[in-house]
Amino acid sequence: MSLNQIIFLILRRMRAPLLMVIISYAIALIGFVLIPGVDDRGHPYHLSFFDGFYILSYTATTIGFGEVPYPFTIHQRMWMTFSIYMTVISWFYAIGAIIALFQESALKQALKTAIFQRDVRNLMEPFYLICGYGETGGELVRALDRNELRVVVLEIAPERINELEMTDYQFNIPHLCADAKLSEVLLFAGIKNPMCRGVAALTDDDHANLAISVAVKLIKPDLPVLARVQDDVVAANMASFGTNRIINPYHIFGEHLAMRLNALGTYLLHEWLTRAPGDAIATPAAIPQGHWIACGYGRFGKSVVSSLQNENMQVTIIEADPKGTQCDDCIIGSGVEAHVLQQAGVEHAVGIVAGTDNDINNLSIVMTALELNPDLFVIIRKNKRHNDPLFQHFNADITMQPSDVIAHTCLAYMVSPMLAEFLTIARHKGNQWANAVIAQLVSKLGEQVPDTWDIAIADEMAIAVCAMMEQGLQPALKHLMMSPAGQQRREMPVVPLMLVRGNQEMLLPELSTPLQIGDRILCCGLDQAKSIQRFIMHDVKTMHYLVTGTEMPETWIGRWLKQ
Repeated sequence: MSLNQIIFLILRRMRAPLLMVIISYAIALIGFVLIPGVDDRGHPYHLSFFDGFYILSYTATTIGFGEVPYPFTIHQRMWMTFSIYMTVISWFYAIGAIIALFQESALKQALKTAIFQRDVRNLMEPFYLICGYGETGGELVRALDRNELRVVVLEIAPERINELEMTDYQFNIPHLCADAKLSEVLLFAGIKNPMCRGVAALTDDDHANLAISVAVKLIKPDLPVLARVQDDVVAANMASFGTNRIINPYHIFGEHLAMRLNALGTYLLHEWLTRAPGDAIATPAAIPQGHWIACGYGRFGKSVVSSLQNENMQVTIIEADPKGTQCDDCIIGSGVEAHVLQQAGVEHAVGIVAGTDNDINNLSIVMTALELNPDLFVIIRKNKRHNDPLFQHFNADITMQPSDVIAHTCLAYMVSPMLAEFLTIARHKGNQWANAVIAQLVSKLGEQVPDTWDIAIADEMAIAVCAMMEQGLQPALKHLMMSPAGQQRREMPVVPLMLVRGNQEMLLPELSTPLQIGDRILCCGLDQAKSIQRFIMHDVKTMHYLVTGTEMPETWIGRWLKQ
């Protein structure tokens, strides 16, 4: 519903109260004009329409200036008394109707929807639509806001919308309390807006995320969709509709754990590039080889056990519901009992996995296990963010929270689609290669998490670079990594991670590589360098200086003399 439609609706609902006010004023006004008064010389007179309206205005609004221009006669005072009650009652009726109208939840929702649509239409920057502002959605919105990316939020729970409104973000975030499964709501949220760069379906309902994915792919097939899912059947259904990225946090954690087991450098590179800029990443401890105990054989437990067993480790499983989890070889129990842990061989184990869906049980499991074997390596699952203080106090070796895993996966894709592509290739390059990349990045950028972004050599995206090519000059990759500093060209803290030219992917390309139209480059560096690089790509004079080392004449005479 548009704002014009809402105004029309309000006027239609206010028709009766407004008519009552107008009619009461008209009756009172006619009476004042028709009833004769007496002036100061005893002559009869009649009030004009303006005088009558003036008296009614200060009387009906209870201001009250008195009897003008002369004291009223008894008949005029009787009519005044009647007019006061009539007009005041009509005003009370109209004001009451207005208050009742604006208390209606349907009208309030229509107003919020109209304002939301207007805010989305007015977005002049690329944005992502986030469906679901729970723990995962909130974490992702905060990270995107810190990366200076605009977002639009749909959330069905009013209390989460209130939480969003109370959070201090650097950008205004258009948001609406509505069911994102409805295609109409998705249209309100701008999935057909040319500035919309993608949709993240992050509700805690797999079927809702499926409905969002299907709706987006049917309405706008080219729009990328990232969807959270836990059920493999639903995930297969999403894949059949062409969902671009299906995120199962337990599978991803299992992959990361396997990466950490056999390729610690690759794991660290992945963590370093997918965290929010400015974060500090500690060097992860190596996971010990040997006998492990896994408590809980649900989706998380199965993923972790599979990763450990793939590394030829012995894993003893403790599960309270073997039939429900289809665990054929396990010790029955929850893991909080000391005798069950002893039965699983905790005294000789090197590590324990507390992976149930209950945070308190997980903490109890590891505390009991550590009393029996203080040297255990601990992997613990954290289900709820509000338990953060408990888990921070405990300080496990690895703490897994599904919302963090999903948010970081989405962030890697949204901040730069090329980053996700780079990380996929990096997994196959080996641990030694990853360590070399980390060393290069740390030496140039420092130890905090850098910013990552991609650029494209195209007409509108790199006006200055294209202008140099038209002039017969040959800008190279290194010219995009420099900034002018007085009479010198200074190298900026930026590292090109990947250059894509057609179907060819060049990892860590040489800085001397000549640029071509259509090149896409993934860069990694500090935020200030990112801003300078964007400026350089659009400023012909600066780019000319960086490429040639000489300043470009600004006038026609100067250019003629230079020739």
